[in-house]
Amino acid sequence: MQVRRYNAWSARSAYYLARTLTHQLSNGEDYQSIKPVIGIHLLDFELFDAPGQKQQALWCFELRDRRQPDIKLGNELQLNIIELPKADRLGVAQAGLAAWVAFFEHWQEERKMAEIAYPPVQQALDRIKYLSGDAETRRLAFVRERALHDEISELRAEREKGKIEGKVEGKIEGKLEGKLEGKLEGKVEGKVEVARNLKTLGIADEVIMRTTGLSREEIEGLKL
Repeated sequence: MQVRRYNAWSARSAYYLARTLTHQLSNGEDYQSIKPVIGIHLLDFELFDAPGQKQQALWCFELRDRRQPDIKLGNELQLNIIELPKADRLGVAQAGLAAWVAFFEHWQEERKMAEIAYPPVQQALDRIKYLSGDAETRRLAFVRERALHDEISELRAEREKGKIEGKVEGKIEGKLEGKLEGKLEGKVEGKVEVARNLKTLGIADEVIMRTTGLSREEIEGLKL
């Protein structure tokens, strides 16, 4: 079923490749201005597993004659397929391509990735780490903001029911901040790192102070 679904998708991809090729021409231009259109498919499964196909992981499909495949209509239209699991198992001669195959197959394995010295792959890994850390910072900020709204709603409801009478808004905020600070001190580790990430995102110091419990001096002294 997976192979059948891919075959249908690759046929549609070939259509878009052909359309991209023809749409390069504008009125008054000749065919010499056409640039090759190359498609690259990275598969997370093995598509070609028939006898004689199991030792090849890189495939290049072009417009060729059926009876004389050595005759082709130029390089203007090309579809490349890389079977990643097979390429990883068989090994790839080109160092750069081998590094990318290892990246797609093992990017979560720190020991494996530490063995790769190819700069573009290392840049991709650094970018993933940055985005992951950034996403975690946003998640923590969202959780804390939601907790803040929940506490305010809860206290307001209690006050409206008569459980909290005659208390000023400042006392409510003081109770709320005290509860949040206690939760952060008991459950959240690495407050300095969280504050640094929030500051990098441009969050106001007052919000960072309420979120992490750090003082203004500590926040201003953080190195970004």
